[in-house]
Amino acid sequence: MLGSIGPTELLLILLIVIIIFGARKLPELGKSLGEGIKNFKKSVSSGKEESHQDNNSKPPAAN
Repeated sequence: MLGSIGPTELLLILLIVIIIFGARKLPELGKSLGEGIKNFKKSVSSGKEESHQDNNSKPPAAN
């Protein structure tokens, strides 16, 4: 379904976003979105590192 989005649809979406938020707010929105994505990736990668460290520090269970 998303594969059928063409340039006309993207222009229409951009036009709607400009109408809703205004042209002056778009750089702020882009910056905020970029920072949010960067922070999310950072937290996910640090969570994986902590999980990996926790798994390596636990002694093997005795059977």
